[in-house]
Amino acid sequence: MKAQRRSLLGRVLSDKMDKTVIVKVERTHNHPLYRKVVRTSKKYKAHDENNACRIGDLVMISEARPMSREKRWVVEQILEKAEQ
Repeated sequence: MKAQRRSLLGRVLSDKMDKTVIVKVERTHNHPLYRKVVRTSKKYKAHDENNACRIGDLVMISEARPMSREKRWVVEQILEKAEQ
């Protein structure tokens, strides 16, 4: 039985590589000392088998086996297409 895999929501920043996109995931959290809401972002490389993603698309990515040195995520679905 497979364990539940993490999934994240983010925007595609780059689609220049073959079968790979860079997805920026933003999250908000409270600063531990100053109690201010802080927005942080992180970039993930995700596998896009059909090269369907374009810059600006809103996508859902999920954890997968390592496919290269830095690529450990897979694009599950494209939730919103960017305007061209």
